[in-house]
Amino acid sequence: MSPREDAAPPAPRVDAERLAALPPLPRDEEGPVFAAPWQAQAFALAVKLSEQGHFTWKEWAAVLADELKAAADRGEPDDGSRYYHHWVAALERLVTGKGLTDSPALADRKEAWADAYRHTPHGRPVVLGKAD
Repeated sequence: MSPREDAAPPAPRVDAERLAALPPLPRDEEGPVFAAPWQAQAFALAVKLSEQGHFTWKEWAAVLADELKAAADRGEPDDGSRYYHHWVAALERLVTGKGLTDSPALADRKEAWADAYRHTPHGRPVVLGKAD
């Protein structure tokens, strides 16, 4: 099964100019390629927040480029396997920097998800409880 077959529905179409502004991302002739649903969701979230005016696409591309450079400076491999991890780190940096959330709220949400997936039977969808 190819990564496209088991991924989430395609992310919203992003115009070529905005894609060109980003550091190189996994893509094919049709656009971005995602190996897992969370990658498509992170991509879509960045697109949506930019469309809503929380940050410009140029600003987004600069923060992502900084994250990728920091990873390279740490000696992380540049094989694309962690690209969307850096995407999420850039997104977290922007949303906290813009005051859309704060670091403790992000940490709480991550822990809620981790707890939910630890208690979810294999093959079942992970669902947060109402308290989460």
